[in-house]
Amino acid sequence: MIVAVVATRNRRELLAECLTGVLDQTAQPDAIVVVDGCSGDGTAAMVRTEFPDVTLLELPEDRGPAGAFTAGIALALKLGAAWIWLLDDDALPEATALEALENAADGATLVTSRVVWTDGRDHPMNTPRVKPWASAAELALAARAGCLPIRSASFVSVLVDAQAVRDRGLPVADYFDKNEDFEFTTRLLRGHIGLLCRDSVVTHQTEIFGATDPEPGETFFYEVRNKVWQFTRSSGLGPLERLLYAGATARRWLRIYLRSRDRGTLRVTFMRGLRAGLRTRPRRNEEIFQAL
Repeated sequence: MIVAVVATRNRRELLAECLTGVLDQTAQPDAIVVVDGCSGDGTAAMVRTEFPDVTLLELPEDRGPAGAFTAGIALALKLGAAWIWLLDDDALPEATALEALENAADGATLVTSRVVWTDGRDHPMNTPRVKPWASAAELALAARAGCLPIRSASFVSVLVDAQAVRDRGLPVADYFDKNEDFEFTTRLLRGHIGLLCRDSVVTHQTEIFGATDPEPGETFFYEVRNKVWQFTRSSGLGPLERLLYAGATARRWLRIYLRSRDRGTLRVTFMRGLRAGLRTRPRRNEEIFQAL
């Protein structure tokens, strides 16, 4: 049983396009769950009216993408999912996207789509790096499936083995925004196989083409806090991986700072995020959702 989970908030038109794309798949999911993070634009009413067969989960408050996906995945598990197809609400899957993921999934813990921008270029925000230390077994399985081995994936479009989630846990809802998909997928994939299936194509309809928001502003707090949590609180990365990813993260933060026209805000949010990451730990999901 495949359950598609789409997280959304205040993007009614994009969500409608996404759901239409999911319903037009050559290989249909068995169920579709939409998690609405307390939208104020009529999203819930649109889903009930235009997509009556979709299971709609309305959160009483905005818990960010992390909370929405956590709640949606938990519901998919309750529905008996064997595989869970995670999608952002601004993702537009080609008709064969899910079929290609299914065809490549045998032996893998997760399979992610090739994510492109609206002009067809690979989207740098969602293009995972090929795993440089892949084992011979991983390389062989990837080659048989026509895929590439990866170490992490984004929630724009990824098919996840539900049993792996039952074994290793849900995403961390307290991440709220930024890096919740990175933490979750690295945790699922530690010691397991993840694949990038380039035959599965999804368009990510972001406003700009780029790897990060050029002016993250206040949201830089979540970027910093969550990465510190990832490196100090999560079991997703091994010791050497933590060093490598921490170095890459520091270089990226420096590029963001040097390109910013509002460095004062970045300095303030960086220090807030650093203090929060070092002094606190993520709350358990049960503390955020009384019943998942």
